[in-house]
Amino acid sequence: MEELEHTCPLPRTTLIEPAIFTPETSCECRAPHEKLTVEQARLGTPVDRPVRIYADGIFDLFHSGHARALMQAKNLFPNAYLIVGVCSDELTHKYKGFTVMTEDERYEALRHCRYVDEVLRDAPWTLTQEFLEKHKIDFVAHDDIPYSSAGSEDVYKHIKEAGMFVPTKRTEGISTSDLITRIVRDYDVYARRNLQRGYTAKELNVSYINEKKYRLQNQVDRMKEKVRTVEEKSKHFVYRVEEKSHDLIQKWEEKSREFIGNFLELFGPDGTWKQMFQERSGRMIQAFSPRCSPSSSPPRDFSPSRSPSPPSRWAMPRTSPPSSPKGASASISSMSEGDEDEK
Repeated sequence: MEELEHTCPLPRTTLIEPAIFTPETSCECRAPHEKLTVEQARLGTPVDRPVRIYADGIFDLFHSGHARALMQAKNLFPNAYLIVGVCSDELTHKYKGFTVMTEDERYEALRHCRYVDEVLRDAPWTLTQEFLEKHKIDFVAHDDIPYSSAGSEDVYKHIKEAGMFVPTKRTEGISTSDLITRIVRDYDVYARRNLQRGYTAKELNVSYINEKKYRLQNQVDRMKEKVRTVEEKSKHFVYRVEEKSHDLIQKWEEKSREFIGNFLELFGPDGTWKQMFQERSGRMIQAFSPRCSPSSSPPRDFSPSRSPSPPSRWAMPRTSPPSSPKGASASISSMSEGDEDEK
């Protein structure tokens, strides 16, 4: 049993290395290879007896549609070993047409697909019983659409009749023909693209006139891009100016309201300035108005010999003329006594 497990290829459990190439002699699997039905394969097989599934094709411009078909083939049965046959350039150019990728490039593309266990190079265009027995193939996986080629309406007809055909589904919207159609449709775009990336007109098989036309178009596109960039920058600048202007106007309005409020608070009807003016006016009026004697001051006593308003020192009292010299001397002595009292 150990010898059989070592000599029989098993499905890949790790993805560290690419898939192996099929030996050119024969299948190295020495385990007993009884014919399986689809029901038996779905129930599962021993570890040393994987279900060997074969899927073939051109696989030019390997894409997601190819990968999904191989994923379906790999997951048809629990213990599946997927062998992928890739037709050579010679057969493909003869029966189908020219390819974009070489056969070696297509082989390597399949080797690095995670669902593939083994790649068979130079696969036959039509599968024979001898080929199926040589590689111990249990089932052939392909989409169910009849594939007419090489003078046959369906190259898988005899496989279907033998009960060895398991169908897969095509992925809509993606195929090698679709990809080539896109390139042909937009040929000028891709030619200009590659010229811009450094490819020569000779490498692209472009005439001298078309080369100049493409290069002129590239220059025009670059100018358009510059204009578009300037427009975008201008729009951004205008937007920033508008934003700044809005901020400035808002700040100006806030400052204006603050200024008006301060002005009204200072010079308004009940403002601080009016109060200050009233206080200062009151102080000035009080300063210039005569001071009244306090009510508590004692009244002033007047001498009976004097009148209420003190007479001037030089004013002469109105007296009747003396009738005699003795009377005149008496009046002079009384005036002198009054002066002494004032002193």
